[in-house]
This record gives sequence, C-alpha cells and structure tokens, in this order.
Amino acid sequence: MNYKVGVNEFVKRQRPDTGKTFSTLSFEKIAKHAENKLNNKYFRTGYRDGVIIIDVDHNVVDKFICPFIEINSKTILKAEVAKRRENEEHYIRIKAKNGASLKTNRVELILYRADVLKETNENSTNADWELISFHAIPVGIDTLPMGPVTMMRNQLELPGGTKGTYSKEKWAESVSFWQKYAMKE
Repeated sequence: MNYKVGVNEFVKRQRPDTGKTFSTLSFEKIAKHAENKLNNKYFRTGYRDGVIIIDVDHNVVDKFICPFIEINSKTILKAEVAKRRENEEHYIRIKAKNGASLKTNRVELILYRADVLKETNENSTNADWELISFHAIPVGIDTLPMGPVTMMRNQLELPGGTKGTYSKEKWAESVSFWQKYAMKE
C-alpha cells in the first residue's frame, strides 16, 4: 500500500523570521520527500503510535535553516507571552536576540497519521499522514528533544496537544537542552 502525505496547516508557521526551522523547499516538496521515504519504509517511531520521524536525505539538508544558537554569557534573551493558535493557552516563549545560528547537520520530518490528528480535530487534508513539523538539528547535537511546553500540552491533553506521556529522563533531557540552546529571534 502506498500512503499519501499531506501538508498540515500547523507546519506552515515554519517560515523565515519566525524563530523556527524553515526551508527553501516548498511545503509540498517536503511532504513529497516524506511520502517517498515513508513508502520505502525509511522512518522510525515517534513519541507514540501514529507519529513517525523521517530523516531527510543528506543531499537536501542544506535546504533547511537551523534557528538555534548556543546560549553563552553574552546571549541576550527575550521572553514574551505567546500563543501558537487561538484555542491554546498562552505560554512564555524565550528567544535569543543575538548570536550566530548553528549549522544544520541533519533534518527530521514529523508526520502524524490521520486518525491521531482526528483525535483533536487537527487534520488539514484527507491524506493518510500529514507533515506537522520539521526540525533542523545542529552540528554536534545527536537528538533534538521535544520542547517542554509541547510535552506539557501533550501529557496534560491541553488544547494543541496530542495525547502522550514521557519518562522522567525525557523531561530532564528536554529541560537540559533548552537551558543550553535558544531559537534566534
């Protein structure tokens, strides 16, 4: 069986000047790349059934721009009250106002299966899977932990979250990472 991968509206927030990983490829081209990898069984399981992670081919890694800087004593941080979507609770978002963006080493594409998206009424297409997010992982980082605010939304099943539970090690890894790195404003 060949699966179709659609573009979820949520991923479309990943554009230049947002502090998020963005790409010079269109969202549709990224979804097509994910679809080819999925149908050739090049993926791994995500944080729950119905969530998968696909590593992009090395020949397109340079098409993804990493938003992270490594925090040091000269880093100027900015905290702001933010919302990702209208139906979600506010949270405190921290961004770095200065520092050089780190070089992208590899990129992960995050796909959710249609039934998982339907649990929270968040599917945007009729595809079997949808591209929800993509993450540029900087040189020197093996694993990019999920952000603690996202983990909280998921575990508490808050609006914008997709049911999930995490070990104390996953929580600690997330907090540790986000104490050392920030998204660039």
